[in-house]
Amino acid sequence: MDNLMHAIETQGKALDSDVLLVDSFLNHQVDVSIMEEAGETFAKAFAGVKIDRVATIESSGIAPAAFTARALGVPLVIMKKQTSRIMTGEAVHVPVRSFTKGTVYELMCKKAFLPEGDSVLFIDDFLASGEAAFGAMKIFEMCGCQLAGIGILIEKSFQAGREKLQEKGIRTVSLARVASMETGHVSFLPADA
Repeated sequence: MDNLMHAIETQGKALDSDVLLVDSFLNHQVDVSIMEEAGETFAKAFAGVKIDRVATIESSGIAPAAFTARALGVPLVIMKKQTSRIMTGEAVHVPVRSFTKGTVYELMCKKAFLPEGDSVLFIDDFLASGEAAFGAMKIFEMCGCQLAGIGILIEKSFQAGREKLQEKGIRTVSLARVASMETGHVSFLPADA
């Protein structure tokens, strides 16, 4: 996706060798044309795969996941990072370590929104260490769902996440693959789609 890589190069900011700031088009201000293109690209990449619903983790994955769900014509499930007093019904919980924040949060989802036997496509904003993806997969497993695949907007290919997913045989499609970063500069590998 040339538009996504162009946005990373022109609007994103590599703060150091680990942190890429993309708040100008992804998670504080959203460029909906890039997110719509991402959704259509994920839908094409997973064409022919049984997908009953798309799932993501709040909040930066919501925009690309929503457009993916729309392109596929299936519901979107947003897994929460915290519970609330008004959360009712049976829910599943998994602790997940956030690479960006360096903290552990409780990923949760109501079981009713991930029906047993459904095939789920997981869409996320970043792939770094793979902790979020493995947390989501644990939620799907606890609900009796199958993983259809994983779509990633921006992959930090220099970190271990992709390798861990490949070791498990999980089909992963990344739209922008960052080879390396240093303050003020980002280099790319070829994207998957």
